[in-house]
Amino acid sequence: MSFSRAVVKHKVLILIITLLLLIPSVFGYINTRVNYDMLDYLPKDMETVIGQDELLNEFGKGAFSFIIVENMTPLQVADLKAEVEKVEHVESVIWYDSILDISVPKEMLPKKVYDAFNTDHSTIMAVFFDSSTSSDDTMQAIASIRKIADKQCFVSGMSALVTDLKDLCEKEEPIYVGIAVVLALLAMMLLLDSFLAPVVFIVSIGMMIVLNLGSNIFLGETSYITKALSAVLQLAVTMDYSIFLWHSYNEQREKISDRDEAMAVAICKTLSSVIGSSVTTVAGFIALCFMSFTMGRDLGIVMAKGVIIGVIGCITVLPSMILVLDKPLQKSRHRSLIPSGGGISRMIIKIFPVFLILFAVLLVPAYYGYREANNEVYYVISESIPQDMPNVVANNKLKQDFDMATQHMVLTDATLDPAVTRKMVSEMEQVDGVNYVLSLESLVGSDVPQDILPDKITDILKSDKRELMLINAKYGIATDELNAQITELNAILKKYDPNGLLIGEGPCTKDLIDTTDVDFRVVTIVSVVLVFLIIAIVTRSFSLPFILISVIELAIFINLGIPHYTGQSMPFIGPIFITTIQLGATVDYAILMTTRYKEERMLGLERRDAVLTALRTSIPSIIVSGTGLFAATIGVAVYSNVDMISSMCVLLARGALISMLMVIFVLPSMLMAFDGLIRRTTFGMSKDNKNRPSEIGKEQIS
Repeated sequence: MSFSRAVVKHKVLILIITLLLLIPSVFGYINTRVNYDMLDYLPKDMETVIGQDELLNEFGKGAFSFIIVENMTPLQVADLKAEVEKVEHVESVIWYDSILDISVPKEMLPKKVYDAFNTDHSTIMAVFFDSSTSSDDTMQAIASIRKIADKQCFVSGMSALVTDLKDLCEKEEPIYVGIAVVLALLAMMLLLDSFLAPVVFIVSIGMMIVLNLGSNIFLGETSYITKALSAVLQLAVTMDYSIFLWHSYNEQREKISDRDEAMAVAICKTLSSVIGSSVTTVAGFIALCFMSFTMGRDLGIVMAKGVIIGVIGCITVLPSMILVLDKPLQKSRHRSLIPSGGGISRMIIKIFPVFLILFAVLLVPAYYGYREANNEVYYVISESIPQDMPNVVANNKLKQDFDMATQHMVLTDATLDPAVTRKMVSEMEQVDGVNYVLSLESLVGSDVPQDILPDKITDILKSDKRELMLINAKYGIATDELNAQITELNAILKKYDPNGLLIGEGPCTKDLIDTTDVDFRVVTIVSVVLVFLIIAIVTRSFSLPFILISVIELAIFINLGIPHYTGQSMPFIGPIFITTIQLGATVDYAILMTTRYKEERMLGLERRDAVLTALRTSIPSIIVSGTGLFAATIGVAVYSNVDMISSMCVLLARGALISMLMVIFVLPSMLMAFDGLIRRTTFGMSKDNKNRPSEIGKEQIS
């Protein structure tokens, strides 16, 4: 109580300090860099990542793009190339005039090289940057190139995609928060007993969100997924804590005339409830930190931190605001629209075997859909943005006009004998789906010495330690055909050069697939184990964790299985993130009901009456909590043009409703069916508890 009374006593000071902390937090938020490159989160010890670093160190080359130029004369293309070369952070540009003077007929080039870079109406320039794929310098260079080029030019490549994604997200992200706030406010105004209280909740939570996002500056940078979702998620999962405090305060005001003392008692009671509720949510986010694909750690750290900051705000800032605004808050109270739940509770208990059968019937198809949907996810970021974005248009032109879908790069030992290199290149060109391999050896015939090539082209493709080759493939990123091709190319490369490296978007994405497949299993196991242990400690039971987790896991199976049966494809991060977030954020509903059931049973109520009381009293809180999470995410899901974000919000919104329904209908049935087992395996529950007087029992369930 000493902490609670200190909060009440210094309420104005708390608000002043919070407002002052917002100032550095805003600067921290503005200055926290956002990373839009998914592949940048691969483990640093992977060959593809090592190769990218070596490319930058040896050649001064990081990012790579193709520029498609349509309906221009060779002279105009040469002028455009000269302008592109002047752009800051453009390291080099390869085109026809890099090898031969434009006055020399193009037919002087080897036919396969000429055909690879030219059609009857267009030509291609290869552009290398001296900065990494997703660096701010590269994105600025892409923007500058697009300003130089006219409508006849199209910039492709991962860096162009990252640039488009950044522009789209920066335009949409403020709207995400606005939509989430408006819909959450509407839901809370309808479901709570006050019109003004939800506004106070939003302001309090909003300040905690700013503090959380501002503290991200100590992480250096965050992913665009984290930036887009963290504010919405923090609002959704911490709204419950504000509701707990509000209900507790109003309950104490009916008993205690002094509002400060009523709030002190409310804070004390809320603290234990909020800590119990938040621990499972934090555990779900902590589980993401066990991913080797470090985007999970990025979101996990930010959100775990956000939940903890939200709890602190709930027991300090929010009580202070409520006390300062107590009079208008009390005047704005109204009757809640949530029904008492007595009628539906009695119906559920009466036919509880039906819901047990429903659980058994749903389990197999839900799990099957869940497993299949996880195998049907997509990994290509370009599939998650509108198809009229400049990069997508450029990539489509590469595919249609040049049969180019993917480009790999190969780094070999510079001392490798040219004859050996030619043999290796010849084998690589025989691999299914490879259009050509561009190397120093392919630019001249086997009978022509490399010395005739201009120094500028030799310097681009060869350093003291490494030689660079480009491979063009007709298979798309993340397809089974391309992954098989990459495996075969790597085998050929290692045969001729054990230290050779195959890099690029295709190989990196293959590594991403392999990495996240393992991560999915690891995160699922870790989250279940952590939540199991927390439930076991909170309920002091061995059987209850199995029951509660089975109910929420079925809700997760249903949620993630729906895309399989509806023919939809999720982004690869969907199953990984939702498996942990839905478990951590919604198992609270089950804990709330189970705790009340256990209390009533230990006080002597019969099985049916205890479950009925727990269900009836829990329904309003569960509905408010589930609806709040749904409202905060569904609007973003509908609005967002970035499918990575939209799909995540769809899963969160749908998962909240499914978990809510499972806890209301299935969990009471499980408690009814396994009451005997629960009593034998839960500390403090005994078959010898004497029933309360019948009038008390009737009062509890009436």
